[in-house]
Amino acid sequence: MTSSPRLENFVAFSAQITAFNKVEIWGTGLADVYLDTIDGLVGAAVTDALLDAFAPIATLRSDAARTDRLRLEVFGSERLGPVARAIVKLWYIGVWYPLPSTWQEQFGPTARNDAFVPTPAAFVEGLLWPAIGSHPPGAKAPGYGSWRLPPNIPSF
Repeated sequence: MTSSPRLENFVAFSAQITAFNKVEIWGTGLADVYLDTIDGLVGAAVTDALLDAFAPIATLRSDAARTDRLRLEVFGSERLGPVARAIVKLWYIGVWYPLPSTWQEQFGPTARNDAFVPTPAAFVEGLLWPAIGSHPPGAKAPGYGSWRLPPNIPSF
């Protein structure tokens, strides 16, 4: 995987919206796959608009200020909000869900209009598993019988 400033911005954005750090996002090995997937679905122009909107927000020192600005300028945007929400779902559960029909009517159709998994690694590397203190069933198992114990949900 070759890093570029655009990919690094995508990782920083992803870290901010998922509450995982950049190292954890990079560690999934999916950043470049997800960025390519998003570009292929909504177009690089929309992805760039999202990253451009995030760039000044990323420089804010206060977590509360970043959260407020993200809420208003990205998630509150008719154009960027649905894409940002789809990216959160993609990171957590490894599935791209189609954007609402109202988004597609206003901003143009996406390349695919169905839910799909962009790569088999998406399930295994989903952020859902570390968020709930568990592991993906059938993969990365900590050992025989581990599912008989309740997950140990880490505090944030």
